[in-house]
Amino acid sequence: MNGWAEGITNAVQYIEDNLTEELDIADIAARAYVSPFHFQRIFSVLCGFTVGEYIRCRRLTLAGEELTMSCARVIDIAVKYGYDSQDSFSRAFARFHGISPSAAKEKGAQLKAFAPLRIKLTLEGGNMTEYSIVEKSAFTVMGRSRRFNSETSYQEIPKFWQEHFSDGGGEIVKGMYGVCLDGDGKEFDYLIADNYLPWNETPEGYETRVIPAGTWAVFPCRGAMPKALQDVNTKIWTEWLPNCREYRLTGNYNLEVYLVPPQPDPDDNYCEIWVPVQKA
Repeated sequence: MNGWAEGITNAVQYIEDNLTEELDIADIAARAYVSPFHFQRIFSVLCGFTVGEYIRCRRLTLAGEELTMSCARVIDIAVKYGYDSQDSFSRAFARFHGISPSAAKEKGAQLKAFAPLRIKLTLEGGNMTEYSIVEKSAFTVMGRSRRFNSETSYQEIPKFWQEHFSDGGGEIVKGMYGVCLDGDGKEFDYLIADNYLPWNETPEGYETRVIPAGTWAVFPCRGAMPKALQDVNTKIWTEWLPNCREYRLTGNYNLEVYLVPPQPDPDDNYCEIWVPVQKA
């Protein structure tokens, strides 16, 4: 899928070309031909860090270089790389480099450098990714929703599930679905949900959402959770998507579908990841 590899490369180059400008995730994702929602998740899986972390590290790297090589004032460098005040810049700079911006101006100062990304998608044979393509009508789910930041969601969503069951929420919603719905590109809504039964009243603190009709790529996950889920998620973005010529991503949402309750033996657990796609 040449468009996919080219798109990721274009997105990274766009970031590099605009590190001193205001960067919007929608503009970055557009270069990769996917939604901001999908781009942020794919980027994190491929690179091991978030888009925001990459931008911050690259800006602080360049800021350090400029402080050592020019007579520019600290405040001017801070503003150039998107910081509202010298204090906030100095704190971020010290966390990254281990020294203050003023110390970076001294001869022999040791700084850290975060190199620009060079995306290489290595496609190797012999690995199988099990999946199916299904058509599904629109359906409605009812559940408990919370908004998450894309940069911290992997850590915070498991806590949301624990909280849901610890305070008795499992008696209302058993958790057939984990639903990710894009908010504004930087944040998204996540629902712990079941199928909506219209003859039942929606309890206070819960809500309904409509999942659009469409085509889905369905990936089974077997084994101990959440590792099995994370492993399959990684395979989707690093193996299946770059190789897939018939379908491309669409929509601003995806589903975790828990068809089987947690099993006594973790190896017997089963769930599915549903990703919206359309013909390429």
